[in-house]
Amino acid sequence: MKFCIVGNGAMGVAHLKALANIPGMEVTAIQSRTAEGTEKTAKEYKVPFWTTDFSAAINRKDVDAVILTSPTQMHHDQAAACMKAGKHVLIEIPMTDSLVDAEKLVKLQKETGLTAMAGHVRRFNPGHQWIHQRITKGEIQLQQIQAHTYFFRRTNMNALGAPRSWVDHLLWHHACHTVDMFIYQTGGVPTQIYGVEGPHDPNLGIAMDLSIIMKAKNGAICTLSTSFNNEGPIGSPYRYICDKGTWIAFYDDLFKADTKNDRAEKVDTSHCDVSQNGFENQDREFIKAIQENRQPNSSVEDALRAMQTLDKVEQQLIKNRH
Repeated sequence: MKFCIVGNGAMGVAHLKALANIPGMEVTAIQSRTAEGTEKTAKEYKVPFWTTDFSAAINRKDVDAVILTSPTQMHHDQAAACMKAGKHVLIEIPMTDSLVDAEKLVKLQKETGLTAMAGHVRRFNPGHQWIHQRITKGEIQLQQIQAHTYFFRRTNMNALGAPRSWVDHLLWHHACHTVDMFIYQTGGVPTQIYGVEGPHDPNLGIAMDLSIIMKAKNGAICTLSTSFNNEGPIGSPYRYICDKGTWIAFYDDLFKADTKNDRAEKVDTSHCDVSQNGFENQDREFIKAIQENRQPNSSVEDALRAMQTLDKVEQQLIKNRH
């Protein structure tokens, strides 16, 4: 299978590395905004064709599928263009920054029959998979997820420390990870949800602090705190408080907590999936879904539940601003 990667930032590189570990997969094209950066990434990862022209990249005959790691605000139009061009598409989180646009992509996927997947990588991180498998088997019962996603981002910089051409968003991007994970771990949309935000930054025009509380039908709750004001290491740990133990999931790693130490014991998750890298597991699922002509785990239709929940929070936030 041959791929086009759109975007050469941190997420684009993550997918380039992941696909390099999957036999039979080849990245034949890469497209991004600037010629210098795109050419540099293409040479480093031995991608034979690079361009700044999106249409030229996705319409190549040697491209079967596209992975979008472009700015959030471009996801809807680019994903739609990919499907109209007959290409399968994996859209980095969030698949769009509005419910209306997400619904349009789901409709288009059904019309084309192509594989369209939202990049909810947490579903594929081995630590989160370990928890999910035990919840599904009835071995543990989730009582609460406590999660926080903290960055120090008072200027418009990306995860690699380079200037961004677009503005990131706590609700539609970073909170989307946890909202989807709570739905995934509890099996349904929250029955109660409430969000509050801090002041909007006068230069970036976004809230720099955001908290969300959710409750599931089975009684489990989730407390999420996000911030672009946090002076400390970047991180998104999840504390899973269950009836038979507490675990800390930190990206691909999982730790069993005790009364004295949050990371008392590292859990062996090697049996959970093919790889210990969530991006590779995610890309493998995308590929298998295409090959088997089925809906992938984290299809755009499935991910719509998170978008519906985020829309409810946004409506609350808008109402409370007035």
